[in-house]
Amino acid sequence: MAVVSHDGPVLPPGWPTPRGYSNGYRIGDTLFVGGQVAFDQDERIVGPGDFVAQFGQALRNVRAVVEAAGGRPDQVGRMTVFVTDREAYLGATRALGPVWREVFGRHYPAMALVIVAGLVEPDAMVEIEATAVLT
Repeated sequence: MAVVSHDGPVLPPGWPTPRGYSNGYRIGDTLFVGGQVAFDQDERIVGPGDFVAQFGQALRNVRAVVEAAGGRPDQVGRMTVFVTDREAYLGATRALGPVWREVFGRHYPAMALVIVAGLVEPDAMVEIEATAVLT
């Protein structure tokens, strides 16, 4: 795991370098995790049309950025989840619990869920951004 102990961009090992943005940005003890979709390391959407699979991968991507900055999931204090399909989200809520616990354990930060008309990646159904305090 690459550890960033200084201010600046955070990039998990093996991820392609983004152009014009950062996957994460650390300022002091605060880490801002940019919106993560269900990309794998080859920037392909995992689980096209599968809300639960995409939610899980996006959440794993958030965790990867947090860990690359030297943090842990329990240091995430705020999360915003953007979804393109309200019904897909509501229909998946029971299945999301086990996925959440697999990736974040029993840590539940302050969260907001926002229904959006679409995301930049056309096959993405969910995008997650977060803020963590790394102490």
